[in-house]
Amino acid sequence: MVVALEALQQVKGMSLEEFLNYDDGTDTVYQLEDGELVVMPPESYLNQRIAVALLIYFAQIGIAPECLLIKTEVVVSGMRPTLRVPDLLVLSEEGAQSLQGASRSTISLEMPPPQLVVEVVSPGKENANRDYRYKLSQYQSRGISEYWIVDPMEERITVFVLVEGLYESREFSGEEVLESPFLQGFSGDRTLSAVQVLRGGVNS
Repeated sequence: MVVALEALQQVKGMSLEEFLNYDDGTDTVYQLEDGELVVMPPESYLNQRIAVALLIYFAQIGIAPECLLIKTEVVVSGMRPTLRVPDLLVLSEEGAQSLQGASRSTISLEMPPPQLVVEVVSPGKENANRDYRYKLSQYQSRGISEYWIVDPMEERITVFVLVEGLYESREFSGEEVLESPFLQGFSGDRTLSAVQVLRGGVNS
């Protein structure tokens, strides 16, 4: 971790190309935020369960496996280079095809944006601000049709839907069934409640 902290202090104004080629010799995972490295801490067990459970659910309702990705990099627009690593995302068929043969799972600005991005909020004000404020505006500018924020601490899920270039939101909690344009095309009779997602057990 000492090496990682030194890297954060030394690397300023990094370009996207520099980030994609960066290797500090450790297993530390980074995001690129406004041209600077940001350490991604290990996910909690619950956060991992939520992401995996949603992935399984999406596969069960008919989304093609090649369109389902965990921890894939997404380049977003900004004043300085920024690259996010969502907990889960769903690509269109065209988006999945654009990654075929790629040596790195990175969605560049030239590629179609994901259809859906899911972020599971980690504890701490900084993490909440990143998901609710910065990523929200970045995913909106990137043209991502839906952005879900799963917040175990607040026990709610906020679904943002892109309407004429701006996100409109709706919150779900408890036994409320999630509703979104994305789900309407796949779920059929299989509904998904907020509490199922928040407990990481969408098959229960």
